[in-house]
Amino acid sequence: MFLGTFTPRLDEKGRLILPAKFRDELAEGLVITRGQERCLYVFSESEFAEMHDRIRQAPVTSKQARDYLRVFLSGAHPETPDKQSRITIPQALREYAGLDRELAVIGAGSRAEIWDAEAWQTYLTEQESAFSDIEEEVIPGMF
Repeated sequence: MFLGTFTPRLDEKGRLILPAKFRDELAEGLVITRGQERCLYVFSESEFAEMHDRIRQAPVTSKQARDYLRVFLSGAHPETPDKQSRITIPQALREYAGLDRELAVIGAGSRAEIWDAEAWQTYLTEQESAFSDIEEEVIPGMF
């Protein structure tokens, strides 16, 4: 499970060093792809395969499912960390997420997310207020 927030820097070659707490899970390989809210999702290879299996079950007659599948998979990039636990983020994905040098890598349970640090702080500030004001059940069975 991916948990926590980390603040690595992107180097001039578009690489980042994976947070130490995520390295074991991602050491054998990972997949980076577009995420919602203009961040990048990072899945272990096994989690990505499970995600793909679930997506494939969507009806091919659903335009919304086809559109999601195309955007999600066309941006997917497999990567294996090097000996220094660095991964390279392709230019197209860096542009999609608006990544600059300062990053926020967050744990989101079954995946990690890579955000531009400023974009993450803006998002978090907006969502923390809404989070503390939730009055009804958002996730079934929680609280």
